[in-house]
Amino acid sequence: MTGISKTFPGVKALSDVALELRPGHVTALIGENGAGKSTLVKILTGIYQPDDGSIQIDGKEVTLPTAEAAQELGITAIHQETVLFDELTVAENIYIGHQPRNRYGLIDWVAMHARAAAILHGIDAPISTRIRLKDLSIAQRHLVAIARALSIDARIVIMDEPTAALSYKEVEELFGIIDRLKKAGKAILFISHKFEEVWQICEYFAVFRDGGQVGAGRLDEVSHNDLVKMMVGRDVTQAFPKLPAEIGETVLKVDGYCHPTEFDQVSLELRRGEILGLYGLVGAGRSEFCQALFGVTRPSAGTVTLAGKPITVHSPSDAIDAGIVYVPEERGRHGAITAMSIASNISLPSLKVTSRHNFLRMAEEFDLARKYAERLDLRAASLSQPVGTLSGGNQQKVVIGKWLATLPKVIILDEPTKGIDIGSKAAVHAFMSQLAVEGLAVIMVSSEIPEILGMSDRVIVMREGRMAGVFEREGLTPEALVRAATGNKEAAA
Repeated sequence: MTGISKTFPGVKALSDVALELRPGHVTALIGENGAGKSTLVKILTGIYQPDDGSIQIDGKEVTLPTAEAAQELGITAIHQETVLFDELTVAENIYIGHQPRNRYGLIDWVAMHARAAAILHGIDAPISTRIRLKDLSIAQRHLVAIARALSIDARIVIMDEPTAALSYKEVEELFGIIDRLKKAGKAILFISHKFEEVWQICEYFAVFRDGGQVGAGRLDEVSHNDLVKMMVGRDVTQAFPKLPAEIGETVLKVDGYCHPTEFDQVSLELRRGEILGLYGLVGAGRSEFCQALFGVTRPSAGTVTLAGKPITVHSPSDAIDAGIVYVPEERGRHGAITAMSIASNISLPSLKVTSRHNFLRMAEEFDLARKYAERLDLRAASLSQPVGTLSGGNQQKVVIGKWLATLPKVIILDEPTKGIDIGSKAAVHAFMSQLAVEGLAVIMVSSEIPEILGMSDRVIVMREGRMAGVFEREGLTPEALVRAATGNKEAAA
């Protein structure tokens, strides 16, 4: 790809960028949220058309007017937030849009299940092709998405944050799949905000910043700091800018919280100005516990006391009224209504404030939205812009902003920096720390050990739905966290 440019109303998404992919090699595409990575991927997969520039495969110029045209040329993508169909079977999801046909033009169901099973076997995914997608775990769904991408005889495989929803073991399995794809001569574009992954599996890199390309070459010829400087235009010397906060009285007390299938006997105290970290492996029950606190699901036993008063939470509206809010892990699916504007999303939980006599006052809605957009340094053309057109980091800011507008006592942040670049991570961490300084009580769910160690005042480790340990910040080590999370006394980070 050479000289690629793309402009949207009010935004220059790409300006004269280039990209080279090589057979049998992995190229990392690196950049902050909003740098233009997703736009480039959509051009390469036929979703967007470039305003300028050319795309060449094997030295021949090609056009990609549709997603189907890109697939026919062997270009396929595995996205961070996979679009799959819950009510369809695994085989139907893998082959949707290009099902094998018999001589009468009808779907050849036997061939489809056989081919789907062969692809799943090839990536070491022991999943039945006849099971419905809704009955699979998040990690299994991701493997189905990978299988769907491989069901096309791809020459170019794009992986956009493919490890975001995977456990450590599943990440290692994915890297094994990538090695097999390299040996098969596939050209792979790997997009990740996790630098350790980039260094582990990539040979080449391209760095984008503000819609332009600021660097490209071999990874073994640059340092970690070089990449960070290219990416953010500055040194990010402090990834975890935690401010000293005055920790006050207990705000939230949970005693003996239980759920029939997800967690058991979880008890905690959360104090004003405190950041309480929840750590554990995938499936440990952390998110499920937080969702029960927010009223998404109902516990089978246990009590909650907020600001010294017992409360009963049957629904999210009960939690919001009491002063508990929840920023979910899947911001695109559960955190925002992506087709609605920034202003409408931010004001949605605060309609009592922005309405009079059941009529919305748009001036007040925009004033509220502007206040929190400015406070969070939200980058958008206008507050009328649909949330779905924003970068992942800015979408996260909208979700955080809408809950802060309700003036909560407790905010639960579930994987707050998932899929966010290193510069935006530092900004989210700084803002989280500022909230604690202002007296908000914060629960932070995270699978990243550096984030847990860098931001938490106290840490609760969960394993298999139960509390496996409570640790104070002082003296806490990665080894102690891993031992508690795995139950293995010999484990090391």
